[in-house]
Amino acid sequence: MRKGFTLVELSIVLIIIGLIIGGVMKGRDLINSAEQKKIYNIWVNGWQIAVNTYQDKTGAMLGDGLVNGGTAAAENRQMDNIRLDNTVTVQNRLTAVGLDVPVGNIVATRGGSYSIKGKYTTQQVRVELQWRNGIGGFRNRLFFVNMPTDVAIAFDRMIDETMDASLGAFRIDGAAPAAAWPNASTTATVNVTFEI
Repeated sequence: MRKGFTLVELSIVLIIIGLIIGGVMKGRDLINSAEQKKIYNIWVNGWQIAVNTYQDKTGAMLGDGLVNGGTAAAENRQMDNIRLDNTVTVQNRLTAVGLDVPVGNIVATRGGSYSIKGKYTTQQVRVELQWRNGIGGFRNRLFFVNMPTDVAIAFDRMIDETMDASLGAFRIDGAAPAAAWPNASTTATVNVTFEI
């Protein structure tokens, strides 16, 4: 007599397989979340801390006038719109006053850009120091170009504790009041501002 598996035994095997697959999927989400927190802590927050610490230490705004690593001859308390991925003047100014340059994972840019992997795209995101208009008028801001949308949403939640594209210090560039973040599956990247 040949004996096969009973329906109960097959059900138990399928349940165990489902639990294993669910655990793997949850583990992947936890790994992605940890990677996003790492990027935020060492790079995004790193630049915010560098700008604020420079101002505390020197009394001047980083990237404002030649003496602070900027491009304009005179200081005016406004950042001089500097791409940090293709300059070393700001980084040199930080090291000259004893501060660390935030670490990026693209060596040639000395912290001015970071390769960030989102769910739908991997992008080389660059950061700029800008005197930029936004909700609330012109302000000194960190401007991040080409950030994966799902990562920007996660950063917004970390920084502002809400996911609103137009409120708080971390916002989508050019967002209308009460705007929601775009769908990350159809809008792969966004430009965001981080008010200093």
